[in-house]
Amino acid sequence: MGRLVTLMTGQWADLPFEEMCKLAKQMGYDGLEIACWGSHLDLQRAIKDDAYVEEIKKNLKDNGLVCKALATHVIGQCVGDYNDPRLDNFAPAELAGKKDEIRAWAIQQMKYAPVVAKKLGVKIITGFVGSPIWKYLYSFPQTTEEMIAVGFDEIYKLWCPILDEFKKNDCVFALEVHPGEIAFDYYSTERLLKKFENRPEFGLNFDPSHLIWQGITPHLFLKDFADRVYHVHMKDAAVTLDGRSGLLGSHIDFGDLRRGWNFRSLGHGDVNFEEIIRVLNAVNYQGPLSVEWEDSGMERVAGGTEAAAFVRKVDFAPSDVAFDAAIATN
Repeated sequence: MGRLVTLMTGQWADLPFEEMCKLAKQMGYDGLEIACWGSHLDLQRAIKDDAYVEEIKKNLKDNGLVCKALATHVIGQCVGDYNDPRLDNFAPAELAGKKDEIRAWAIQQMKYAPVVAKKLGVKIITGFVGSPIWKYLYSFPQTTEEMIAVGFDEIYKLWCPILDEFKKNDCVFALEVHPGEIAFDYYSTERLLKKFENRPEFGLNFDPSHLIWQGITPHLFLKDFADRVYHVHMKDAAVTLDGRSGLLGSHIDFGDLRRGWNFRSLGHGDVNFEEIIRVLNAVNYQGPLSVEWEDSGMERVAGGTEAAAFVRKVDFAPSDVAFDAAIATN
């Protein structure tokens, strides 16, 4: 039997959790990576209300599902980002425009997350950390090394008290390397992991879709950082540069065919998932393969159903024998 195939519920957070569970089972999933926003999991309520936690467990059990990870992406972004009006979309409405209150809320929520995870029997929390230096992506006006170092120091100082709570609750945080994060490509990830090398509870949520369009080979990234990969997203993207489009997206919404790249449903993009599975087998990764379904050009239930079947097809077990062993005569 292959690895568990789970569904990250963030792109489905408009659905009530009970409905989400039923639909996920119908689409062929073994479990959920539950988003801690929308209508799926309220961390603050779960801290105070054990009956609410039991209700979540019951919905999972009644539909034959398990939960191996919680997702905290929009919350974690509000920890490392600051004074960005777009964060109003992530924080409670009453905090709109209040930058200090938004950060304080996010830090507290992230400290709640491992406590809630423990109640649910979950040991992995995926998410973002934000970035005080993403605005410096292009080095004009000139960006100094000191400015970048200060940004990495700030993320370390913000997240260490949060990670203390993860450690207390026997939980790990898995950062999804992603544009907009302080670790967004190979070398920024290398630098961040070195910064957090004394915190084994800080690792990675491997997602190839954010690497492929940057020109990074996903399975090589996975191989090099395998010892810190705590969770895996299955997600695809296609690069469609046509001589007019560019990789920076032109401020054009996802799904628009003028873009130089777009997220695609699994198997419809450029990610080589066979090589990823071979690396996962080589490093003995036994965790879930979590589908994060994003494709603005495809109906989501059809796409989500196809994606679950795709993962089962591509996930093969490693060999337990040497293929040429039977050739030997002695």
